Amino acid sequence: MPHTLTMQEARDKMDKSVQAFKQELTNIRTGRANPAMLDSVDIEVYGSRMKINQLGTVTVPDPHIIAIDLWDKSQIAAVEKCLRASPLDINPTNDGRLIRIPIPPLTEERRRDMVKLAGKIAEEAKVAIRNVRRHAIEAIKQLQKDGKIPEDNAHHLSDEIQKITDGHIQTIDEVFKSKETDIMEV
Repeated sequence: MPHTLTMQEARDKMDKSVQAFKQELTNIRTGRANPAMLDSVDIEVYGSRMKINQLGTVTVPDPHIIAIDLWDKSQIAAVEKCLRASPLDINPTNDGRLIRIPIPPLTEERRRDMVKLAGKIAEEAKVAIRNVRRHAIEAIKQLQKDGKIPEDNAHHLSDEIQKITDGHIQTIDEVFKSKETDIMEV
């Protein structure tokens, strides 16, 4: 049945939009140390680009420090340099064995900026979900126009697509509220 494919396809694409949104939010700094904030940083080592967690163990010994224990200690300077150059606004230090990244508490103004950025990302995710809805409804209308499904089914399927859309947008709103609370927490 072509319309079940459309429904599942729409649900899958919306799920992917929510996942991408959640992933992007992990890159936004809160006042607490979180190893996921380093996921966006690629480091040039051994002739290729790698993630930090592929080069060593990333831990959070206390809420304001991220520690990186590299397996190959000769790469400490390269990793430290890449971290400094990253858009994360961090200042790593190393003792020849470990790289420590202090995560200073955010100022009130910086917190508001982070919340605005998270809101912008949330809005982009909602737009992506609405685009999936629009494409799915267009596909349903085309099936109806081609005589493959009756008008009643087309209306029912459009309503179902809208319910799926509403659920995904609600999820984005909830995740955003949670992130906003994390950011504003002192």
